[in-house]
This record gives sequence, C-alpha cells and structure tokens, in this order.
Amino acid sequence: QVQLRESGGGLVQPGDSLRLSCAASGRTNSSYAMGWFRQAPGKEREFVAAITWSIGYASYADSVRGRFTISRDNANNAVYLQMNSLKPEDTAVYYCASKPTYGSRDSSAAYDSWGQGTQVTVSS
Repeated sequence: QVQLRESGGGLVQPGDSLRLSCAASGRTNSSYAMGWFRQAPGKEREFVAAITWSIGYASYADSVRGRFTISRDNANNAVYLQMNSLKPEDTAVYYCASKPTYGSRDSSAAYDSWGQGTQVTVSS
C-alpha cells in the first residue's frame, strides 16, 4: 500500500490562492495515478483532479477546471494542487488518493490508498 499525507490547507478569503501538497511513501511503484477529492459537510466525496505519474496526463472536474492545477514531482513522490480564484463553495476537506491501475479517474472506488485529509475553508 501507499501511505499519503496531505498538507497546505487553511482559511482563505474568496479570490485567494492555496497550494495543497501530498507526500507519498511506501509502495509508490504500485501507484499508476494520483487524485484529489473533496468532501464538504453533508455532501458526498467528489472528484477534483487526477494526474498520471508517467506522462503527467491531468484531468479535472468541471467545477475547478481553469482555476485548479494538479502537478506531480516524480523524484520526490509528491503531488500538488494549486488552487486559484477560490470560492466559498470550494470549502471542504481535501483528500489525495492513489490509484493502482488504468481506468476511471473520477470514481473514488478506483483508488485504494487515501490520506487523512486537509481542511480548506474559503470565507470572508
């Protein structure tokens, strides 16, 4: 399994930027792609973005496309989520996750390792 640890969450104002980090350790060679998901209070966990380790192919949810950018650092087994133009509706606990195989990127069921999450609050 892959162990994941997120960091970088916090309280920001609408329009601000924030960068989340996810450090991977353990059996990282078993990971095909990494994803970011988020869960707001009373809502289901939803897909945000994903990226493959090999060629860095990225995909995004419609709600964040153009504002968020996912990237990876293969040498350091790290994944990042740059979040710009944040909105109150982006408030959630953000989780990074590891996917072991090719396939659906936006389904949480496809990911087998999860971090503990980091809180992002966007409020004036």
